[in-house]
Amino acid sequence: MKIQGNQFLSIEQLQDQYLNTGRQQAGAPKPNTTSFQDILSGKTDSIRTEGEVRFSKHAANRLNDRNIELTKDQVERLNMGAAKAGAKGINESLVIVDSLAFIVNVPNQTVITAMDQTETDENVFTNIDGAVII
Repeated sequence: MKIQGNQFLSIEQLQDQYLNTGRQQAGAPKPNTTSFQDILSGKTDSIRTEGEVRFSKHAANRLNDRNIELTKDQVERLNMGAAKAGAKGINESLVIVDSLAFIVNVPNQTVITAMDQTETDENVFTNIDGAVII
């Protein structure tokens, strides 16, 4: 039954509009679909490669304020120290590289704070559950 000259749709028109939208005609090209998981994985991979620590805003500010510049070798050793801490099940680790001390949140692979050995008060570190000396 089709109603002519009225602003309302007939049942057949509604069925065609809502029930056939998911069906594609034979021979019609499929749209290029990407899952949300694929997009999310691509975004997180571009942020940080596996096994590399990142520096929190606080840690980056500390490095800048204290004029600490890390060499490529020191960063590699810091990554290695964080990986060793993770292998031992440590969550919050002190990683010492040369005369530099880093507090690393191991599950998040994030350096929370950084300091030079001359700036550590009495060489006391709290809220850590392990230490790695590289």
